Order: sequence, then structure tokens, then C-alpha cells
Amino acid sequence: MGDGVGVDPHDDGAEQAELAGEARLLRWTRWRLVLWSGVSTLALLLVLGGALYAAVQNRLVTASVDQLRATVTPVVNSLSGTDADPGAGPDAPGSFGLQPGRGSIWLYAFDESGQQVPLNRRLGVPLAGMPEPVSLAAARTAPDGTDVREVTLAIGSTTMPARLLTQRFVYVQDGQTYFLQAIQDRTVEVQTLDTLLTVLLGGGAIVMIVSVLFGYVYASRAMVPIRVSLQAQREALRRQREFAADASHELRTPLTVIRSSVEHLARHPDKRVGEQREALDDIDAEVSNLTSLVDDLLLLARSDSGAVALERMPLDLGDVAFEAAGALGRSAGDRGVHVEVDPEPAMLQGDPARLRQLVTILVDNAIRHSPRDGRVRVVVRSAAGIASVEVTDEGPGLREEDMPHVFDRFWRAPGAPSGGTGLGLAIARWVVDRHGGRIGVANRPEGGAAFRVELPSDGPADAPATRGDVAPPPMLLG
Repeated sequence: MGDGVGVDPHDDGAEQAELAGEARLLRWTRWRLVLWSGVSTLALLLVLGGALYAAVQNRLVTASVDQLRATVTPVVNSLSGTDADPGAGPDAPGSFGLQPGRGSIWLYAFDESGQQVPLNRRLGVPLAGMPEPVSLAAARTAPDGTDVREVTLAIGSTTMPARLLTQRFVYVQDGQTYFLQAIQDRTVEVQTLDTLLTVLLGGGAIVMIVSVLFGYVYASRAMVPIRVSLQAQREALRRQREFAADASHELRTPLTVIRSSVEHLARHPDKRVGEQREALDDIDAEVSNLTSLVDDLLLLARSDSGAVALERMPLDLGDVAFEAAGALGRSAGDRGVHVEVDPEPAMLQGDPARLRQLVTILVDNAIRHSPRDGRVRVVVRSAAGIASVEVTDEGPGLREEDMPHVFDRFWRAPGAPSGGTGLGLAIARWVVDRHGGRIGVANRPEGGAAFRVELPSDGPADAPATRGDVAPPPMLLG
């Protein structure tokens, strides 16, 4: 059953290529999102990790330099005669040489030539394996006579990272310029920074892996609406192609008939109009079919673009169904089909013209699929806030595999009768959808098909079963 014919214009190869292209686009977009997430996380980790590492390093360097200055300054003040505190003098115990508990600092004094000199009994006592003094040039030319640098010292067979502070001063006893060098072991500092770097790199790697995994998951979720949108667009394009192909097919038949009739008239120009009645009747019938088809095509095209606005007003679906079915009484009579209308009050807000069109389509479809002396019944009811109209016939019914396609455009079941525009049931579904309702079809146990429409009702939950004071009996049309 159904009143359309379907043509599949799709080329499988082109469709597969289109699907493959969309799949590549989705994969590329997903990986771009993952890459963007990973790069953003990496940049953030680099900035934060670099800032943390630099802050810790700066703090350690500052603390080390402050410690070196705190060690060197009192000694230089004592040797240069600027410190009058005898407790800080050059012979004060624990002031020079290896300083236990003060960061492993060694103090040495050198003259201008770079030779180590013992300026007091403890300063400059050589320790086994200590290296030669680092260049004194920077301290010699510095405005404040101070130079701080990081060096690697070779002590015996081992090397040691160290920080070296060189301070220039004038010895108070002979007025000559000397240099005091303080060397601090940086092993703990280097180990601390290495440990911090390891933690930052390891933690950053873990965060990057987690970020990429979460980015992949969220990118996949983010692709869902895009995938749905692409699928909807693909489906819309498919419907448009099918619509164009099916419309061309439907238009070709009446145009062929009209062309044949016109050619017949052209071959017999000498015949009177009365003798050409058959050809003229064919032309008139096909022009009517074309007009109806074009009107339906225009309606569906405008509905697809959202250009059709429905009029909303209070109405009785029973009255609408009665009027629509009554208009088909003559058509039913010509086919020998009886139409029975059993309406009850069913108030709702709707477009009277579109609802009348809906009932007309369903009744006309039922008439065309009914056998001679068959009966088409139209029943309108209202209950539980739902206004319903059901149209039944006594035709052959539908095959189960055909039911999903009944409301498709230009679809026709095998063995369906000719006639119609091929778009009626599709328009009926559109009218129901725009009214916020639903439409369905099923086979009747006693034979035939039943189309049922349910629309939101504005009436009471249990509408009275009477129109006025007396319920009218079912009425036969045709």
C-alpha cells in the first residue's frame, strides 16, 4: 500500500567515496583536537615547569651566594682593617679554611700574581688536592672587586661542581692588593635540581599521556554532534537526489501522454473538435495530474525550507473529517466504495485547511485501495487529551516489510493501484508532525489497513460522546 513510487538514484561507488571522505574528515578533525589538547597541555606544562624550576634554581643560587658573601665579608673587613671587632679578626678560630656546617666552604687568599699567600695562621693553609686558583681577571676589573661564577673543580680523581666567589681587597698590613676566594660545594644543589627536573619530566610525561587520552575521549564525544550533523546532511542530500529523480519520473508520464495526444492532434488537423475528444480528455486529465503533482511538490519543498506557516484556531476535528470525507463521496461512488463517517466532538488548535487535506489524503488513499462494494470507515474520537481520527478500509492491507516505507515520498508497494501524485501520505505525515501529533498504520485482523492519527486535544480528558444532545448515527457517503 502507499501512493508513491521510489527511484534510487544513488551510485554505490560515489556514496562509498563520500562516506570514506567524511570518515577521513572526522578522523583528521578528531586528531587535530587531540593534538591541540596535547600541545596546549605541553605548553602549559613547559611554562609552569620552567617557572618552578627557575624559581627553585634562583632560590638556591641566591641562598648560596648570600652564604658565600656572609662568609667572605667579615674576613675581608678584618684583613682590610675596616672591621674593629676583634672576634672577627683573621686569627679568630673557625673563621677560615673548611667551614663545617656552612655549606662546605673553603677560603684562600692570593696575591696579584695568583700565588696563594698565608695572610694569617689559618687562612690559606693548603688542603691536599685543591686546584689552582680560578682566573682573577674578573675580580680585578670589577667595580666592586667581586666576581661570582660556577665552576667544576678537579679534586684528585673526582670532579666537584662548585660556586666561586672572588673578592678583591687591600691588606691593611702592607697596603698590597690581594684576592680572597671562597669555594662552595654545589653537589647537593645540583642533586636537588636534578631530582626536581626528573620529577617535572616524569610528572609532565604522565600528565601528557593522561591529557592525550582524555583529549581523545572528549574529542570523540565532541565529534558525535558533528557526525550526526554530517549524517543528517548526507541524508538530506540523498532525499533531495531521490526527490529530484522521483519527481522527474512522475512528471515524465503525464508529459508523455500529453505529447502523444498533441502529436495525434497535429496528425489530424482536419478533424473536428468533437472527433478529437479522447485526445483532449487525455490532455485535460494529465494537465490536472501535473497541476496536482506540482502543487504537492511545491508544498513539500516549502515545508522542507520551513516557509509554510500553519494557521492556529480552535476547531472540531469531527467537523473537519466529516467535510473532507463528504467531498470524496462522488469519487467513492464512482469506484463503488462506501464511505462511513462516525465523528464525535474533538476540539483542538489547528489549521483547518491542512487538517482537511490530511483527512482527504487518508480517505482518498483508502478508497483507491478498497475493492468494489468495499467500505471505508472514518472514526473521530477524543479521550485523555488526544483527538484521534482513524481511517480503515477493506483492501489487501500491507506487507510487514512495506510498513516502514508507507510515508516515504514516491514510494509504492508492489501491486498498488495507479493514480495519485505519489506524495499524499508524505504530506499527511508532514501535516501531523507540524501539529505535534503522530501517525501510524497497521493491518486489521479482519483484513484491510487502518491509518490512525493522534493530535494534542484542547478538549476535556473525556469528551462527551454526543454532538449537542443526541449522538448522530454513522453516516454513509457514496
